[in-house]
Amino acid sequence: MARYGQRPENALKRANEFIEVGKPARALDTLYEVFKNKKWAYNWSESVLEPIMFKYLDLCVELKKSHIAKEGLFQYRNMFQSVNVGSLENVIRGYLKTAEDRTEAAREQSQQAVIDIDDLDNLATPESILLSAVSGEDAQDRSDRTILTPWVKFLWESYCQCLELLRTNAHVETLYHDIARMAYQFCLKYNRKTEFRKLCEKLRKHLEDIAKLPVLVANVSLNKPETQQFNLDTRLVQLDCAIQMELWQEAYKATEDIHGLMNLSKKPPVPKTMANYYHKLAMVFWKAGYYLFHAAALFKLFQLSKDMKKNMTADELQRMACRVLLATLSIPLPSAHPEFDRFIETDKSPLEKAQRLAVLLTLPQPPTRASLLKDIVRLNVVALASPSLQELYNCLEVEFSPLTLCRQVTAVCDGLVGEDNRQYVTPLQDVTLVRLIRQVSQVYQTVQFSRLLELAHFTTPFHMERLLVECVRHNDMQIRIEHGTGCVHFGTDLSESQREDHPEGPTLQDMPSEQVRNQLINMSTVLYKSMHIINPNLHKVERDRQRQQMVQYYFDTKMREHQRILARHKIIEDRKEFLERMNSVREEEEARRVEEAARQQALAEHRRMEQEREERERKRQENEIQQIKDRHLKEKMQQISQTSHGQKVLKKLDEDEIKKMDAEQIAAKEAEELQKERKEMQQKLKSQEKKVDYFERAKRLEEIPLMKKSFEDREILDRKFWEQQEAERLAMVIAERKLAVGHRERLERMHSDRDIFLEKIKAQRNAVFQEKLKEFEAKLAEERKKRLQERKIKRKEERQAAWIKDREEEAKRKAEEEQRKKEEEERLKKEEEERLEAIRKAEEDEKYRKEKEIRDRQAEIARQREAEAARKFEEKEKAYLTQGNDWRKDEEKQKGGRGFDRER
Repeated sequence: MARYGQRPENALKRANEFIEVGKPARALDTLYEVFKNKKWAYNWSESVLEPIMFKYLDLCVELKKSHIAKEGLFQYRNMFQSVNVGSLENVIRGYLKTAEDRTEAAREQSQQAVIDIDDLDNLATPESILLSAVSGEDAQDRSDRTILTPWVKFLWESYCQCLELLRTNAHVETLYHDIARMAYQFCLKYNRKTEFRKLCEKLRKHLEDIAKLPVLVANVSLNKPETQQFNLDTRLVQLDCAIQMELWQEAYKATEDIHGLMNLSKKPPVPKTMANYYHKLAMVFWKAGYYLFHAAALFKLFQLSKDMKKNMTADELQRMACRVLLATLSIPLPSAHPEFDRFIETDKSPLEKAQRLAVLLTLPQPPTRASLLKDIVRLNVVALASPSLQELYNCLEVEFSPLTLCRQVTAVCDGLVGEDNRQYVTPLQDVTLVRLIRQVSQVYQTVQFSRLLELAHFTTPFHMERLLVECVRHNDMQIRIEHGTGCVHFGTDLSESQREDHPEGPTLQDMPSEQVRNQLINMSTVLYKSMHIINPNLHKVERDRQRQQMVQYYFDTKMREHQRILARHKIIEDRKEFLERMNSVREEEEARRVEEAARQQALAEHRRMEQEREERERKRQENEIQQIKDRHLKEKMQQISQTSHGQKVLKKLDEDEIKKMDAEQIAAKEAEELQKERKEMQQKLKSQEKKVDYFERAKRLEEIPLMKKSFEDREILDRKFWEQQEAERLAMVIAERKLAVGHRERLERMHSDRDIFLEKIKAQRNAVFQEKLKEFEAKLAEERKKRLQERKIKRKEERQAAWIKDREEEAKRKAEEEQRKKEEEERLKKEEEERLEAIRKAEEDEKYRKEKEIRDRQAEIARQREAEAARKFEEKEKAYLTQGNDWRKDEEKQKGGRGFDRER
């Protein structure tokens, strides 16, 4: 428990020791305790804690512990967000840089895993074919999911956590927006469309939360110009990334956010920003199919560039004018009967949508095709465009020439260059076809469909028929197609026209429906003039009478209205005071509530982190104890499980029983268990065999009569069922034949028309098919030639690389052979020296052994002589003892020490 209060330097040293022994998780826990210990964390400077934080975050990246990294960054932010913002910024940037580097390394490793194939001649192995058939993924997808995806997820979580930590602090506002742009680039780099949508929603939610924050020095405020510019730049990056990823819904939302931020700012944005905004907005409108607003955005961009860019060249001005003119002419002709009028009761929703789009362009009301044409003529855009586009404008909007209209437009469209201008070819052709149909309807009452196709040579019959139907539905035209004769009839019905405005474009004469409308207008004008001539003073008398009534009413209600207005003013003032008091009380309550919620949240966060720390410590201790127990148990199991019988017995025993038993007991238990199982199995097989035998015999005896009876009953039922089905089938076949004969007689008259129509369709389709087939064969031949050339170059490079590699391997082999010979000579020399040394040692050992044997024989002879002398001495001593005890006693008394010396 001593490490809970250890100094930061000691904690870093201890963590490095854990890393050296391969325990990064223990090292991470050690460093985390430094920031959890309030006694030390807030008493040390960033110079001490910053290296610890870097090491802590490196370990989090290595172990992919994003939530642990978030807790550490949360503590570090609380310590240094008001003291040293630079240290916090360095730590977060270093953390994200490390995560990005590891993710990029994983990406390269994932790609290398696919490149490193064992057999280059057999790239598609059976395993890869089966996996692709089952999962629908190739080798790169599976490699990315295994290697790259965990790191991509970790990097995504790191971005989100850093944004959550920095979203409300004004001191780290620059870092917040830098990380947001890094996150956008991450989504673009790894093509993470789902994460890009989540990131946009997250930043939009952060912006809403910032708008609700109280006005404090440390909080981010949208009233500051710097904050507004930061958010505007970030949304422009979001718009750019959304366009590159083709997420047009998110791009539209980004334009709404940009427009809201520009309106929030007190000073207008710089022209460069507005030009970028209009350019991207025009692209979004084009992808969404809003050609009208696309042209309006380009027109606004042209106006802005012309007014603000003083050094604009003539070529740039002409290029922008050409694009504006093309976009305006590509707008479809307005509909006299909008499609939504047929399905809903009001046009409120489409009008609101158009108004919302117009607001994005800072327009007071939605533009129209006619208004844009007037504007481009007013601002001399047509004159600034190229001569070919001026001719296109005259063909579509000024001149009436149905016979040469399509040919002139095709000549202009063929001369368009650049990707930005080529995209307008198809819309221009559709507008040209509608213009052609209108002009032809004013000249002809009936025209051959083939003649109409000749005039519109760049379209197909099906497309022309579709446009004719659309003209009837939307453009208030009377058209009837007669397929039998192949003619198109333009109606002359004198019914009233539904259009209130004059038709756009060049006209030769009014259509019958328009003549009816003009006649009614003229009739109304004549009647109004006649009434004025008959009674010229009628309006004057009526106006005088109404004026007198109004003056009298004013004098009658003057005082009453004055008192009512004064009372209303007093009510309004009282209401304002009441609302101000209520707002003050509500603001105070809201501030207290926010403060209390923040305090409770901080307390809950602190409590949660303490609980998590205790839980991690408890799990760590339990894991250590369990590891020690498992190690001891594993050692015992290895000793026991050396035999096959021991392995079988171990499967039937739990850990507690194994701990209480030794190897002999387990072996005995094994033999006992095997014997028991053998006996039980034999008894069971005997009883089962007898039971099955009797049971099967009884079943078969009882089954025979029942099966016979069932077969007879089923045969009778099957015969009846077959007869019934056969009768129904015959009746149905007869009825179907009668019906088919009737259909054949009724449709026989259409047989020739059907054959003609099918032959016509087949001929058209066959021509298109042959043309596309030729294009495909040409592309295929070109691609085959290109790939053969590439394969030739590649094989040449491979052969050259193989030759160089063989040369290197041959040189390496020779060097290894020389080294091996040298080592072999040294080894033989060393073995000879060792052999001579062994012979010398053997001779010395033999000499020493012989000398030792001689010494041992001499010592044995000496020992025998000493034993013989001792024996003789004992015999003499016994003889002296037999001469009498009296003499010896007297002798011993007189010579007390002689007997002792002799004995020695």
